[in-house]
Amino acid sequence: MRIKTAGLLVLLVGSGPLAAQDGASPLSAIDWLSQSVATPAMQDTGGLPVAIDEPPVTGQGGALPEPVATTALDGPSPDAVGLIPPAVSGLPRDLWGVGLTAEIATRLVGHSDDALPALRQLFLTILLAEVEAPDDAAGRGDLLQVRIDKLLALGALEQAAALIDAAGATTPEMFRRAFDVALLTGAEDRACDAMAATPHLAPTVPARIFCQARSGDWDTAALTLHTSEALGQITADQAALLARFLDPDLFEGEPPPPAPSPVTPLDWKMFEAIGEPLPTEGLPVAFSYAEIGPKAGWKAQIEAAERLTRGGTIPPNVILGLYTERNPAASGGVWDRAAAFQRFESALTSGDAARIGQALPEVWTRMQEAELEVPFAVLFGKSLMDRQLTGEARAIAFRVALLSPYLDLAARRHTPADVEEAFLAGLAKGDLTGLVPPDSLGRAIATAFRDPAPSVEAQALLDGNRQGEAIVVAIENIGRGVQGDLRGVTEGLSLLRKVGLDGMARRTALELMILERRG
Repeated sequence: MRIKTAGLLVLLVGSGPLAAQDGASPLSAIDWLSQSVATPAMQDTGGLPVAIDEPPVTGQGGALPEPVATTALDGPSPDAVGLIPPAVSGLPRDLWGVGLTAEIATRLVGHSDDALPALRQLFLTILLAEVEAPDDAAGRGDLLQVRIDKLLALGALEQAAALIDAAGATTPEMFRRAFDVALLTGAEDRACDAMAATPHLAPTVPARIFCQARSGDWDTAALTLHTSEALGQITADQAALLARFLDPDLFEGEPPPPAPSPVTPLDWKMFEAIGEPLPTEGLPVAFSYAEIGPKAGWKAQIEAAERLTRGGTIPPNVILGLYTERNPAASGGVWDRAAAFQRFESALTSGDAARIGQALPEVWTRMQEAELEVPFAVLFGKSLMDRQLTGEARAIAFRVALLSPYLDLAARRHTPADVEEAFLAGLAKGDLTGLVPPDSLGRAIATAFRDPAPSVEAQALLDGNRQGEAIVVAIENIGRGVQGDLRGVTEGLSLLRKVGLDGMARRTALELMILERRG
């Protein structure tokens, strides 16, 4: 199942500092990439040499000239590649200002993936934005690679693929990422065709055997396996998995080989091919993408789509289609959510306000359990605004509409029933004049709108012409506030408003008030 990238853009690794030495490329922020092509010797390989599958070319100077470091003086920098222009992203073209690549990358890599939906959208927009490269980029593409790795870590595979396509997968490191994205999105034939079309990127033994088998050249694949095993070019575990992949009938009745650690997309795809698919639960969220297609069972599809929808990396209509695909087979967990979703959608289609009022509280509770309130609001916020509901259902419908793209319209139409609803409506409008915050969180939010005061760190970055980093710090400040330090809420929202992201500040404030995300 392939999701169109254009639909994803509007939704909008282990952590650690960037390591770059003597001009080398930054270390990957993720450790589960397939070793699909031979990578430069400068890459960190844990002290082991990089295995090259082909014998060296002999003779004076070899077949290629000595590598020469070059920098294009007038050409565009890879780090400036983006998918969302400033007019759409709302971010300035000089977002990074005088910031240095290593410091920017460290903030991006270390950014927590657990944020409110609006802030996840903002962070994805930063990763995908078309902005000027940092002054010290020198055409290397270091920040581009970090951005792509962070997208992969967040499970934003289609967005990462589009960014790689825009930049061009012309280096081993970029090709590795394009190869793995293709594997996880069910486009393995395309990945192998791309490998065959780029002979200067030497495929590693497992990738070569995999692609030979995919193309139907089983004899060559078997010969490559036996030769590589005899020469010690692959480990015993790799050889066992590849042998079973090439001829699973020979191993019928035997237990499957143990899963490697970490599991790579190439490993996952071969385990799937031998009929022993590895569960994606517990694996990095990017692997969930491999289970939203028709090959997986319905329950696995729903669970994978829930993880990706919760992360904001696939559009909500995917989970809508899966929830309503068939009748739930059991009860509990996923099945209860699907059943409640189906009852609500049926009630909404009927137009019967009494049925809607009965079904809405239940489905809202199920969406809260899965932290899918905002995707639900995107799907149904506008429709609920047009229904004449009462009591609990009316209160829920108002909050759902405030979490939708129609928050301004919802605030204008609704007559507040209490102090809290009045405050929520004021936030949606961006005007808290005369309104009383209902609790301590509301007071922290109100301060940001009435007397903005960013954190010292964020303000210093802003004053130093490093706006992009200041925004990332603001997101982190709000995350700290969610965990109980309400000063972080005030500081983060204040910074967003100071840099002109008032709409994002209002959405974030509403999510803070409506969603149960407090530590």
